[in-house]
Amino acid sequence: MVEPTPLEQAVKIMAGKRRVTIGLPAASSHSERRFPLTPEGAAMLSERGFELRMQAGAAEVIHFSDDAYRRGGVRIVDRREAFACDIVLHLPAISPEDASLIKSGAVLLSLLHVDRQDPMAIKALLRRHVIAIALDLVTDDADNLPFADILSEVDGRAAMAIASSLLADSVHGKGILLGGVAGIVPCEVTVIGSDIAARAAARSALGLGAVVRMFDNDVYRLRSALHELGEANVIGSALHPRVFAGALRTADVVIATPTRYPLEIGLDVVSEMKRGVITFDLSHSRTSCIFPSLACIDLAEAAPADVAPGAQVRTCYVNAGSAVPRTAAMALSTTLLTLFDDIIVCDGVTNALKFNNGLRRAAYTFLGKPVNPDIARLCGQRLIDINLFLQFS
Repeated sequence: MVEPTPLEQAVKIMAGKRRVTIGLPAASSHSERRFPLTPEGAAMLSERGFELRMQAGAAEVIHFSDDAYRRGGVRIVDRREAFACDIVLHLPAISPEDASLIKSGAVLLSLLHVDRQDPMAIKALLRRHVIAIALDLVTDDADNLPFADILSEVDGRAAMAIASSLLADSVHGKGILLGGVAGIVPCEVTVIGSDIAARAAARSALGLGAVVRMFDNDVYRLRSALHELGEANVIGSALHPRVFAGALRTADVVIATPTRYPLEIGLDVVSEMKRGVITFDLSHSRTSCIFPSLACIDLAEAAPADVAPGAQVRTCYVNAGSAVPRTAAMALSTTLLTLFDDIIVCDGVTNALKFNNGLRRAAYTFLGKPVNPDIARLCGQRLIDINLFLQFS
């Protein structure tokens, strides 16, 4: 009896189907050092059928060369060609000049940055019928914020790593360890808020051996954070004025994150804090600084000498995640792959907006109209419900 011989089966190839292009221009803002894709992430998107075009030198901020991306199938182009793609990945708020480079009907994936948006840039996007989506507003099936949450976790971890380094600096800092050794009291870390960034910072501080106090005006969220971190490890409290002021006076490091009810710490309290206290504001807002009386150092723009101002100076650091841009890029790459898989399954961004409620809620311009209330107010136009567009498209 002759055994059957398996034969290769011919696979139908869709000839002539144009590949969707993804543009990776360099960030246009000096206060944004994070880049959305690593070479590995770009290669995985190329394998999924996308054609990637990156501006020459765009990934230098995360210390990757153009050749590293070329090996992953990415074309290296100029800025104009990077913006002329079907989908553009550009994390900072876009400038009017760059908005004019995006082709009509394209998709822009960015972070919202309402307080940094230029109304003229938004109007340029509206004129060109660009579908703009804020990655930090994208939610999953469980109403989590995958992009915002991972970036917040990076911020919290980075803040404590930087704070530990600054304290240990024997020239500009105090020359002390964050965690104590036998016979020496450890440093005190006061964490304001109890969101993901706050929990990440607290977890890092505990790992380094510090005493951690956490305050929030949302007791339910605080309880959840303490349960996660271990109530025996973290001292938790509501924002009772005397208790809170006492914790700020003795803190060596203060990490401030957004609270449910906005908080502003005045000069009277700040003046009682230690000289050389390391303070971080992780609120991502230029208009609602928690420490308005403190000079701010943007870690995306600061020179090494600026980061360590001296052991007798009180300074507030912002933009912690931009100090570790490669870690942020790795985190973003993983999350972006999931998003693009959803786009592939839905056969395009417009269909993904129809069927994916978490993506639909993150859109801020669509078919020439503002579909986000903050963006509508910014450009002085009437808010339009995106569902009305999608229902008839």
